[in-house]
Amino acid sequence: MPIRVEKKDRVATLVMDDGKNLHNPAFVEAMLAALDQVEADADVGACVIASADDKNYSQGIDLQWIMACWPDDSRHDEVRRFLYRLDVLFARLLTFPVPVIAAINGHAFGDGAIMACACDFRFMRADRGFFCFPEVDVNIPFLPGMLAICMKAVPEQKLNEMYLTGKRCGGAELEATHVVEKACADQDDLNATVHAFAASFEKGRGVFGEMKRRRYQYILDVLKTDDPPVIEPLALLW
Repeated sequence: MPIRVEKKDRVATLVMDDGKNLHNPAFVEAMLAALDQVEADADVGACVIASADDKNYSQGIDLQWIMACWPDDSRHDEVRRFLYRLDVLFARLLTFPVPVIAAINGHAFGDGAIMACACDFRFMRADRGFFCFPEVDVNIPFLPGMLAICMKAVPEQKLNEMYLTGKRCGGAELEATHVVEKACADQDDLNATVHAFAASFEKGRGVFGEMKRRRYQYILDVLKTDDPPVIEPLALLW
């Protein structure tokens, strides 16, 4: 199972435990199931998304899987379903009724970085890992919804640089540009800082979820209306 759920105090942690934590159909379904499990526990006040791998947070979409599907027309619907389910995951994070916090302990590339942007808050190690959007270099443009998610988390000037150059950024640089709340000294500092921050939340789920829905409604609209015209013809590779 690529995702396991741990709980300490009132904080639930979704631990990605599959090495590079690549995004493919199995990953998306496991993440959605883990979020269902967390939401069903009324005692949970905050949710953390972390990685068990010492090097990687998530290296994004499983390119080996998607490229294996690409030449086979009979598998194109498989790719479409994956992209639609990925949008379901993004929408779930954007409307989840407790704070969702990304604890970025290693490389967050592509869709792994976008998933972190879909979270409400981000913390990152200062001593390890890069955060980047390499799509410009691998000839796979963002879906409109992906770009909208990044725009809510990354200030415009910084996003323009990262989006168009594929630049790899470390934790200290992202703290300085307000992409992450804090660049933590090491893994122990990241764990302690994220847990303390997550445990500080005591918000009502109803109001918290509604406030998130209203704040991110424009992104939800993009996912619903702008992504299908790109997904249906599979306008993904350039």
